[in-house]
Amino acid sequence: MPKRTTHTYSSEDAAPDGPQSELFVYRCKHCDSHVLITDMQLHKMPRRKTDNAYVLDKKKHLARLNVNEAGKVVLRRGEGKVERQFRMKCVGCDLFVCYRSEEDLEASAFIYVVDGALSSIGLETNPQDAPVPPCISQLEGGLVQIAVEVEDRAHRSAITRVNADDVRVTVAAPAARGEANSELLEFMGKVLGLRLNQMTLQRGWNSKSKLVVVEDMSVREVFEKLREAVQP
Repeated sequence: MPKRTTHTYSSEDAAPDGPQSELFVYRCKHCDSHVLITDMQLHKMPRRKTDNAYVLDKKKHLARLNVNEAGKVVLRRGEGKVERQFRMKCVGCDLFVCYRSEEDLEASAFIYVVDGALSSIGLETNPQDAPVPPCISQLEGGLVQIAVEVEDRAHRSAITRVNADDVRVTVAAPAARGEANSELLEFMGKVLGLRLNQMTLQRGWNSKSKLVVVEDMSVREVFEKLREAVQP
């Protein structure tokens, strides 16, 4: 696993003038971790046409970030245009929250904040407002794919976390002879309220990393049931 580094950027040149300036604190909408402090409300910032991200101009506004680097992604836009995104993720749950176009954080003129990733008031009172993490994704044909990290030989079957990368599940059975996989599917079926014939294991039969595909549920339904079942 790559080493995680927390980056905090402070735009001193764009600092608010005097004690009357108002600061706005934005947190991850998924886990409530602190991500951004700025002197302008996000909904008043311009948006990109390509992905609807908020455009934070660091020359005009304060930008203090508490994020981890998430690597470079190259996207192909229309008419053969190529866009480089140096992505940043939440330090608490690894949710993709913002990106920049330059590799050097301090040299980047703009920070692009992902639409729907942050909240100015922390966790919403309505759990349906929390975004579904990327580890739970929609497939063709109405199927839903769940990226699962399995720990075998545990004291019990349990879901211990749901973050951007995976759903962490512990099972009591050993990995040998597929026993852990069988227990995993049985346990996931109980949590999601599904029969065994509504779930399949797509890969990693002998690996801790699994892809569980389920039928007859939406990504939102899967996320809410998994999140409700999380135990410390």
